[in-house]
Amino acid sequence: MAITGNGSLTISLSVFVISAAFLLKGAAETLSVEGQNLGTDNVSVIEGEMATISCRVKNNDDSVIQLLNPNRQTIYFRDVRPLKDSRFQLVNFSDNELRVSLSNVSLSDEGRYVCQLYTDPPQEAYADITVLVPPGSPIMDSREDVVSEGNETELTCTAMGSKPAASIRWMKGEQELTGEMTVDETYDRMFTVTSRLRLIVSKEDDGKPVSCIIDHPAVKDLRAQRYLEVLYQPEVKIVQAFPEGLTREGENLELTCIAKGKPQPYQISWLRVDDDVPSHTVITGSDLFIENLNKSYNGTYRCVASNTVGDAYDDYILFVYDSRAGEGAPQKIDHAVIGGVVAVVMFAILCALIVLGRYFARHKGIRAHLGPLAVTMLPLA
Repeated sequence: MAITGNGSLTISLSVFVISAAFLLKGAAETLSVEGQNLGTDNVSVIEGEMATISCRVKNNDDSVIQLLNPNRQTIYFRDVRPLKDSRFQLVNFSDNELRVSLSNVSLSDEGRYVCQLYTDPPQEAYADITVLVPPGSPIMDSREDVVSEGNETELTCTAMGSKPAASIRWMKGEQELTGEMTVDETYDRMFTVTSRLRLIVSKEDDGKPVSCIIDHPAVKDLRAQRYLEVLYQPEVKIVQAFPEGLTREGENLELTCIAKGKPQPYQISWLRVDDDVPSHTVITGSDLFIENLNKSYNGTYRCVASNTVGDAYDDYILFVYDSRAGEGAPQKIDHAVIGGVVAVVMFAILCALIVLGRYFARHKGIRAHLGPLAVTMLPLA
């Protein structure tokens, strides 16, 4: 059947109106989808603890919200859980949010979860769950338990079974040190980290704590500690026990040798440098005693202490004075007494000047009043 004239115009208008209607409907749906903002957040959770996924919708128009696991299986469709994993529990459901908790999280739960909003076309937002596995207690070891001063020692610290890989820091007392770190990944996506610290020790390091500190987002204040044990040669000092002052002829001399080391010195000996000790010298362990000093005993006396690390010594120079040395020395001047005497004398002089000034002032006034008579009378006075 043919249609012409006004009929053709009518059909064209009808097609235009229908097309416009479909375009307006599509535009409205597009505006509606863009106005419904779907959002979620990534989640980091420690293995064995609980993770929470929140699918949030802004300006929802009754569109359906659902949550999918990394395998695109539906965990929750609105407030219904099709998945038979009871670790997933509904925390909140409303037009604007679907919030689900996952308890006892394991490494197999890690992945990308999908929040889906049933619009045309569907909207999706993604929440990545990252599972953190803390390392076990650090294992700390040393190449040797005891080291001598000046030598190098090596300590190792190992943090096993963590995700992500841990980092290791070293502290010696309050001083931070740097070790050499290696990272090994195991077949199950776990990491083992080992750090090696090499240091040359001194006697001041004996007894100092050395700590390896583990840094990991899943754990705090995880560390291991050892105390350095350093052997060092003796420290030697000679003390004059008697007399307290000058060493004079005819007097006695007593010296004591103080020696400390690690280990403690097993031998302490006395000698006279470049000569023999006097024949009647008495040596008892760390003490040296000489009686009835004379000037022939002058010289350098040495105490030598020995342990398994080495030897060390200290010297004492003996100089014997005359028997009367130091006697009759001028007594020490007391400057405070001298200052007091000077102050008193100056005060007396000042008072005398004041009295004389008044005296002369008085007699000058008398002369001015009496005139010539005063000239003849005053000398007589």
